[in-house]
Amino acid sequence: MEKQEIQGENYQVIGEPETATVYFKGSLRLGGMKEYEPIVKILDQMIQQDHSLITLNLRELEFLNSSGISMLSKFVLNVRKKKTIQIEIKGSDQIPWQGKSLKNLQRLMPGLKLELE
Repeated sequence: MEKQEIQGENYQVIGEPETATVYFKGSLRLGGMKEYEPIVKILDQMIQQDHSLITLNLRELEFLNSSGISMLSKFVLNVRKKKTIQIEIKGSDQIPWQGKSLKNLQRLMPGLKLELE
């Protein structure tokens, strides 16, 4: 699988299959789940690759709306069903929404590793 990139006016999402990392940058304010489908595709392909660890790097994601948080929640639940994949989320404690919202993902999957720096 090749590296995948989705770019919008104010955001960029890059999926790197080799490292099983998805990078989120900018401000994601897409309108509803339909508009998030291309990103969901990248996340689903990471799950299908059967990596033991998938990393979501959100350190440069300044904003994520409720539809985006819902997309991440569904991703975490899908990974939890697999039982063979671990998730690591790298966030920034400099970005206010991340501390609160990302900790909620740990409730969905207690084994999720959250790194805020």
